[in-house]
Amino acid sequence: MTTAQELDERYGRTRRRRTPWIVAIVVAVLAVGAFAWTTAVREMQSVDADDLGFDLVDAHGVEVRFQITGVQGKDVTCVVQALDEEFGIVGWKVVEVPAGSAHSQAISTTVPTVAQATTGLVNTCWVA
Repeated sequence: MTTAQELDERYGRTRRRRTPWIVAIVVAVLAVGAFAWTTAVREMQSVDADDLGFDLVDAHGVEVRFQITGVQGKDVTCVVQALDEEFGIVGWKVVEVPAGSAHSQAISTTVPTVAQATTGLVNTCWVA
C-alpha cells in the first residue's frame, strides 16, 4: 500500500517553498522605495536657472541677468559665463546667492572679460 506522501510526490502535490519568492518580493519593494526616496531628495535640492538677458558694458565686461528657481532658505552658487561670437569663453564669474525666502530670485552681475563678449549666460547652479 502506498502512503499519502508517496502519492503527493508522484502526482506533483508537494509543498511549494514560498520563502525565496517572499524574500525576492521584499527586496524588490525595498529597492524601488530606496530609488524613489533618493529621486525625491535630489529633486528637492535642484536649482533651475533661466537667462533673462545681458547688456554689453564695454570691451571688458558684460552684465548678465538671470533668475534662479527652486530651493528656499539655502545658499546657491552659480557660474556665469561671457562668450564671444565663436562661442568661446572670454570671461566667467562664480556668483554666490544668499538664502532667500522667495521661491524665485532675480540676479544681475557683471562678468569681467578678456575680449569683447557677444553674450552672457548662466552655465550652472547648485545648492551650496
